[in-house]
This record gives sequence, C-alpha cells and structure tokens, in this order.
Amino acid sequence: MAMAMPAYIPSPSINSFHIGPLDVHFYALAYLVGITVAVIMTRRRWRAVGGDPELVGDIALWVVPAGIIGGRIYFDITTPMDIPHVWYGAFAIWSGGLGIWGGVLVGGLVGVWRLRRRGVSPALFADAMAPGLLVAQGLGRIGNYFNKELFGRPTTLPWGLEIPYQYRVSGGIPAKYLSASTFQPTFLYELIFDIAWACVLIWLGHHRKIKPPGLFALYVFGYSAYRIFEESLRVDSSVYIFGLRLNLYIASVLAVFGAVWFYRSQRRPDRIYTARAASATEPPEQAEPADDAGAARSGRSADAGPDDPPPPDDATSGDPPEADAQSSRDSEQATS
Repeated sequence: MAMAMPAYIPSPSINSFHIGPLDVHFYALAYLVGITVAVIMTRRRWRAVGGDPELVGDIALWVVPAGIIGGRIYFDITTPMDIPHVWYGAFAIWSGGLGIWGGVLVGGLVGVWRLRRRGVSPALFADAMAPGLLVAQGLGRIGNYFNKELFGRPTTLPWGLEIPYQYRVSGGIPAKYLSASTFQPTFLYELIFDIAWACVLIWLGHHRKIKPPGLFALYVFGYSAYRIFEESLRVDSSVYIFGLRLNLYIASVLAVFGAVWFYRSQRRPDRIYTARAASATEPPEQAEPADDAGAARSGRSADAGPDDPPPPDDATSGDPPEADAQSSRDSEQATS
C-alpha cells in the first residue's frame, strides 16, 4: 500500500542535539558550514587572481567574529521585541538570529582595515569573496528552517511550510493568520536565490570584464532587490513604518545603492589592483646577471643601464675615428 506524501513541508521536531553536555543548535551549525564553504570558495578565487590563499584564513579570523557581532547588533536594534527575556538574550544568536546587513557592514569594515594593513586591494578581495558570501547566507537559512522562523504569508501551495501553533504565536504574526497551518517558506526561497545569484556572479566573472568591486556591488544590488520581494511576503515580527516592514525600506535603499555603485565602478578608468601582500621578510628581487656575450653583440657593456644609448658601430675598433684619419694621413706623407 503506497504511503501518501504530505502536501506541505513538515517542520523538524528538534532544533538542536547534544554532544555530552554541549547543546549544538542547527542554526549555528548551518552558519558554520556556510562559512567553511565560503572560505574554501574564496581561497580558490583569490588564488586565481594571483593572491595568496593563506590570506583568506587570516581575514576570516577577523571578519567572521565581527560579522556575527554586527549581525546581532542589527537584529537587536531592528527587532527588539524578539530578544529573549533572559540576561544573555541580546547575545543569544541561536534565538532570533542575525541581521545580514549588520554583519556585512561591520565585517566589511573590519575586512577593509585588515586588507589595507596587508597592502592588498579590498576591491579585488571583495569580488573574490562575493559568491562565497552568498553561499554562506543561503546555507545559513537552513538554520531558520530548524528554528521554524523566517516564513511568509499563509499558503496552500504544495511546498507550504508547516508551522506549529506555538511558533505562530511566538513568531509575532498577525492574529488573523494564527488559524493557518502552512506558510510561504521564504527561508527556502532565499536559499535558492542566494545559490543562483552566486552562480551568476561566478559566470560574469569568467565571461565578462567586470572591474572591481563590480561583482560585490552586484551582490549588494541583487541580494537587496531579492529582499524587497521576500519582505513583501513575510508576516513574522518586525518594526513597521507607514504599514511597511523596516527591512523593506532598507532593502530598497541598498538595491539602488548597489546599482549606482556598480555603474560608477564600471565607468571609471582601469586601475591596477594589488593581490599579493607585501612581506617585510622577503629579500628584494635580485637582477638577473647580465649576458656579457649578448652585451658585446649589441655593442653595449655588461654594466650599461637599460636607458644608456648604444655606442657607435665602430666603438669596438679601439681608436676613435679622428685618430684613424690622422694615422692614415701620416702614413701617406711618409711614403711620398
């Protein structure tokens, strides 16, 4: 007898598991996996433009903690009603989560600081990092699934997300939606978009001449434009201004900013970007030994500089032309 499949996406029964005394949350695990994949992707892309892949790990050690702090500050500011009512509630990233834009802003500022200290172009590095950042965000949304959050309006579509009643109430959705049981899985929509847009950026980087930081500007534009769509679907708790979610305004502003940033970056003259960090321990490059034979063949001494003019063709005869002419006249007089 065939078993009927549910016409919706069921919610997971757990959101964490235990390893001894340690409580491992799927939300944190999803982001750790995403960050690992992003670092691997960025290492490969950074090596491809001539950079040292080891630099990626050094930057990640600074950027990841800064991004987590910035993301949590953004969440606490924009959704204070969702902060758990415990002394550590403001820091409980596994409950409520992180705000992407706060993480990108703070992590980006710290990354620029570190890259400039290493003598590396932040614009070039940002382009190498952009696809991996999208993948990390997409994989992180799997954690929202386990937390039963980040869902949209009620739906009867086959891929509607089942949200248990207690999570509907705690999620702060309007009372008129509490009787519904399946909702738009906006976390899944974002996961699909993030992976797809990362592929687009990689394709553009290989097939079109995009001046840095054009790919990162397209990341800002594309992701923010998508969030306008997502915010129009979401009904979970949020600060509202004139009947619209706060994040919808922010997404709209950043989408315009990303488009203008990309346009201006592609209009300016070409620049030379530094991918290799200068090392104080490396000895200066030694000039290759001059080829004496080659110098003789070209009429130049081995010590001649590259800008020194070549000597005249008869310079190898030993005496100047005036001396040869005088010697010839003396010889004629002696034989006459």
